[in-house]
Amino acid sequence: MSPNPHPATPPDLDVYCDAAAALLGLTIEPAWRAPVLANLRVLREAAALLEGFPLPDEAEPAPVFEA
Repeated sequence: MSPNPHPATPPDLDVYCDAAAALLGLTIEPAWRAPVLANLRVLREAAALLEGFPLPDEAEPAPVFEA
């Protein structure tokens, strides 16, 4: 398993929010800023849980079933 490429300190979500919004051409109204940042914090924690779950090298993706 490769070393964690992420920095030891969490990213500044205020800066990320501004940069992502500008990149996507979005305007985040002041009333929505706190909920957007809260969502980014939740997503960061969910990603950390997934990142921390070790998978063996022989793990394969689940099959796709279509109706």
